[in-house]
Amino acid sequence: MTTKTTTITRRLVALDVDGTLVDTHGLASAATHQAVDLARAAGHELVLATGRSLAGLMPVARQLGLTDGWAAGSNGALLVRLDPTAPSGYIVQDAHLFEPRQVIRRAQDLVRGVVIAIEDVGVGWRVSRRLPDGALNGPQTLTSVADLCATPATRVALVGSGIRRFTDALAATGATVTAAGSDWLDVVGPGVSKATTLDQIRQQLDLPVDATVAVGDGMNDCDMLTWAGRGVAMGHAAARVRHAADETTGSLTDDGAATVLRSLVPTTALDSGLSPLAAQLAAAVDSSPSAMTLRVWHGTGPALTSVTAWLLDDGPWRTHAPIPAGTGATMRDVENAATEARLAYPAADIALRARWRRTTLTDGPTSYELPLYRD
Repeated sequence: MTTKTTTITRRLVALDVDGTLVDTHGLASAATHQAVDLARAAGHELVLATGRSLAGLMPVARQLGLTDGWAAGSNGALLVRLDPTAPSGYIVQDAHLFEPRQVIRRAQDLVRGVVIAIEDVGVGWRVSRRLPDGALNGPQTLTSVADLCATPATRVALVGSGIRRFTDALAATGATVTAAGSDWLDVVGPGVSKATTLDQIRQQLDLPVDATVAVGDGMNDCDMLTWAGRGVAMGHAAARVRHAADETTGSLTDDGAATVLRSLVPTTALDSGLSPLAAQLAAAVDSSPSAMTLRVWHGTGPALTSVTAWLLDDGPWRTHAPIPAGTGATMRDVENAATEARLAYPAADIALRARWRRTTLTDGPTSYELPLYRD
């Protein structure tokens, strides 16, 4: 067994959603899916950072297999812990509320017929007038303006003809106001942004600021692109967004976000001839800073319900990374993929099969482990 001379530093990778990960239909490309899985297998913490409400954030998280970890929703107004054991799939760790009355009344003074929408966290929106289907994530409930003004809010959407030109006037109320189009403004509380909530997550993960990466394309991404140790603007982003970033990647149609994610993965895992499972095993092994073992869990049959890489770090073992392609595979599939990736493992004498060791980690499903390393 040889010692690796280089490893990939674990990073917090903040990813905008619309225009960065998904298209106008809410779908991520195959290249993006593959890059997300590889980056996770390399041990990075992928965090969705979006202007979407929870009703819009969760379908994208599920689509990309991000069922645990962290997310920043509603332009940073919501700090969310993704948790597959929670009934809704998430727990709201922190909600930054503000009093919306002043900004709503000011918007009414400036724009005739302005529509006010306030996020109903985890449900949908309360609106002064119904907006077209698809304009907001989740159902809309008609509500009087007086009632909209009376309740603390996480995020307010103001929709009216040419309202963007009043961005500064509305920000003078103290709220954080961001244009999302010529006729749409998003409003959150004073000092709230994707960057402020991402920094909360960074501290939870105990990572330095220079171990952060952010990718985005919108005006609401400028703060997080400036905050990140490596800020990357999408190629189709406006000049102001690109100016806030350290670098620019390809556009959405060029899979620019996937390009950034692949840059965070060991080159050994980027061989186009590798199967997804082999590539993810290579990413896990070649990013690990210490001895690594693969742990697998069975359901009621031969298919695996979970595959995770673990590290021996200063005594106790700790989780390093998930291996998404391992779910539904078999232990023999894992052995074959490791061989395909030119990884080594302890072998039994008979037919050189892998020497798996049964573990007693939990009282739940049967678990086995197998050390993997680069020979």
